Amino acid sequence: MAAGLKTIILLSFVLALGFLLIILSCALWANWLPLLVALTYVLAPLPNSVCARCAGADDFSADYNSAFLDFGNFVTGMMIVSGFALPLALAHSGIIAPMACIMSIAGGGLVYGTILTYSGSFSETDEF
Repeated sequence: MAAGLKTIILLSFVLALGFLLIILSCALWANWLPLLVALTYVLAPLPNSVCARCAGADDFSADYNSAFLDFGNFVTGMMIVSGFALPLALAHSGIIAPMACIMSIAGGGLVYGTILTYSGSFSETDEF
């Protein structure tokens, strides 16, 4: 199924809704620390894409080297877990309101889900 204009419009709407939730979680309670969640979710796919470019057969052996992919998956997983854990830790310590924590996690999940869906829908795969 080819991704078209309707897919881009839907993804942009969901992305805007995710950022709206994150910004509202900051603005309604006058504490801008939950905005760090948006940064972690936006930067989360970066290690996977960088390490996927580095993975492959190297000069010394013809075997496929997946150590780069494993490292990229590890760093991405670490960033995703910190994106969920940061608002929870801030809410537990009383720095942000519990409702701000819920809105920040929901918005971050929408942002990261949109990024994953976009990269999955528009990835260039060589199918024979």
